[in-house]
Amino acid sequence: MKEILQHASVNHYAVPAPNCPGYNMVKAACMAAEAKKSAVIIDLSPRQFKTNATPEVWAPMVKAIAEPLDVPVALNLDHGTEIEDICRCIKAGFSSVMCDASSLPFEENVRRVQQVVVCAHAHGVSVEAELGRVGQAAEGDGRFDDMYTNVDMAVEFVKRTGCDCLAVAIGTAHGKYPADYVPRLDFERLAEIKAALGQNYPLVLHGGSGSGDKNFQKAVAGGINKINLWTDYSRTYISAVREFLAVNESPDYIFVATDAEEKASKWLERYMDLFGSAGRFQFSKHKMQEMD
Repeated sequence: MKEILQHASVNHYAVPAPNCPGYNMVKAACMAAEAKKSAVIIDLSPRQFKTNATPEVWAPMVKAIAEPLDVPVALNLDHGTEIEDICRCIKAGFSSVMCDASSLPFEENVRRVQQVVVCAHAHGVSVEAELGRVGQAAEGDGRFDDMYTNVDMAVEFVKRTGCDCLAVAIGTAHGKYPADYVPRLDFERLAEIKAALGQNYPLVLHGGSGSGDKNFQKAVAGGINKINLWTDYSRTYISAVREFLAVNESPDYIFVATDAEEKASKWLERYMDLFGSAGRFQFSKHKMQEMD
């Protein structure tokens, strides 16, 4: 994931990172990436793999789906808070792990990320961390700027931990926003963080769902290089299943899944265009070539 995001940072675009807690959602994301010649990052949280399948199942499955493609695909542990989960994903073969200690005091966040970086880098795995607090949309957490990432602290944090990318809090929140609320992002703060860390250092936006196209475009222009998408991606997939079942009295699972894959893939393709990741890559087995 480090190489994917560094390319995005240098070339001023963002890579979508949908959470994919099922085979069909992984396949849909990879279909979109192949269609758009875009990189894609498959996110999977501890809650999702503990509910569904283990990291030892996920890593080879995603690898099997991704290897035939002509585009780069990464598998990232999203919001790893327990060291046991993080180490398990590293051992299983994830491309990247997120060590999320953002709810803890600054020094403890630094200490935990430092430990993970040492272990992960020794195994060729990149590390995402978070500074500031991206809370829950339903609780209105995106409204409080005291949770936002501090610029000077971000510089110190990256220097001391050596993390490969940083998730910043600039006004988004996880989940579905209340009906009366559209997030207002602090783009000035984002620009200051990007300038302080350097234009080639990748930044991550969590809580992307529901943020709106204009906010996305301004965030990418301001230096965001990875945008996490779960709530809206999940809703698109579920809506496709419901629509299919509503008009088919005796549905075959294969056709239900295929229809949902296609609709979820088309939904994600739109965001690859919006984020500027479309058309960036086309590989071959014998010659690795980056498209202009």
